Amino acid sequence: MQEIFDYIDAHAQEYIGRLQALCRQPSIAAQGVGMAETAAMVQQMLTDVGATARLIPTDGYPVVYGELPGRGPRTLLLYNHYDVQPPEPLALWTHEPFGAEIADGRIWARGVADNKGNLVARLCAVDAWRQVRGELPLTLKFVFEGEEEIGSPHLGAFAEAHHTLFQADGCIWESGYKDLQGRLQVSLGCKGITYVELRARGANRDLHSSNAAIVPNPVWRLVWALQTLKTPDERIAIDGFYDDVRGPSPRDRELLAAWDFPAEAFRQSLEIPAFLRDATDEQVKEDLLFQPTCNICGIQAGYTGEGSKTVLPNYAFCKLDFRLVPDQRNERVLALLREHLDRHGFSDIEVVDLHGEDPARTDPDHPLVQAVVRAAQVVYAAPPQLLPSMAGTGPMYHLCQRWGIGAVGSGVGHADSRNHAPDENIFVDDFIQGIKHMAQVFQEFAAS
Repeated sequence: MQEIFDYIDAHAQEYIGRLQALCRQPSIAAQGVGMAETAAMVQQMLTDVGATARLIPTDGYPVVYGELPGRGPRTLLLYNHYDVQPPEPLALWTHEPFGAEIADGRIWARGVADNKGNLVARLCAVDAWRQVRGELPLTLKFVFEGEEEIGSPHLGAFAEAHHTLFQADGCIWESGYKDLQGRLQVSLGCKGITYVELRARGANRDLHSSNAAIVPNPVWRLVWALQTLKTPDERIAIDGFYDDVRGPSPRDRELLAAWDFPAEAFRQSLEIPAFLRDATDEQVKEDLLFQPTCNICGIQAGYTGEGSKTVLPNYAFCKLDFRLVPDQRNERVLALLREHLDRHGFSDIEVVDLHGEDPARTDPDHPLVQAVVRAAQVVYAAPPQLLPSMAGTGPMYHLCQRWGIGAVGSGVGHADSRNHAPDENIFVDDFIQGIKHMAQVFQEFAAS
């Protein structure tokens, strides 16, 4: 592989330029900014590395799909997304969000870590391999969606309609980072999510607060309903919620034990006295990856402005997310939540389904996992941190595990990449290493 690595080094500036060009093109799905232009740009980038590429319409933004045949029997799917988070608050950026400036050894741009850096690194690996050796050692398929940052609302329908198109022996997932110690992290799954809004209504209009003696206050209804969902010891109190939870396997516990997670440093950085339930370092790791959650994302009602306003609100709502673990399912959790509220006398509380994903997990002994690990040992001169799952969520189940495709997350970000925050960035050296790693993955997986 040295000849390919040398080619990547010799063309590093060209590859960095490709990433800068994509990052300078805004693609904010939540705001509808630049999506058509970016989809066309990504399609052209696929074509430029030799793939047959096309836009497949969805009820939202299109999926950019591509194929590139190789000489070996293996087929590898590459999943990425071309949309990014909104850059706001703009005042907190010290670099132009869509400037893709290089400073202090980093590329600064919205989406450079999440997820354009990974997308471009994979295409550059394809380019380098083809320029040096010609035909790839395996067939590649590409699914680049434009709605991941808004919950991938149409990817499930896309997968249902086109699953025979993207069948593969494994998938390289969109996410991947180095930890605080600079070691590559490789993840084998992600949590699911049930994201809902609870709505409480009172009178047909806001009233003077003197009417609180006789008119129900929907804010109290909402607070009382929320109080039934969790106990003070952090136990989720919805009947049946834990019935489908599958705990860590012995193999999972081996991976957890080997994961050098800096729990105490993380706690201190947050300036909190302790983790929930006074969890120890080992328990923190298990809770982060294997515990389901019930989280209040926000509550809104009444008057919260400057000064006083004696008002009895007629409406209150909150947003909740439940992070799900194997073998929980979003549809069942939704049903359990509705049943719980009804049983506790809150049938008047409306439950609005905003977004849902099922959890996903890949066997640590899957051939692609082993290929990614071997490739990391070559490129990074050290084995990666192998995590059974991410703590976050993505559409992995709908695109991969549902169809029997194992998925592995690996990429070019780092612990301070500031995803979703101002001054998002990656190190230039990590980007170049990521290209080499992906080229090595092609070699390792084709030979496995």
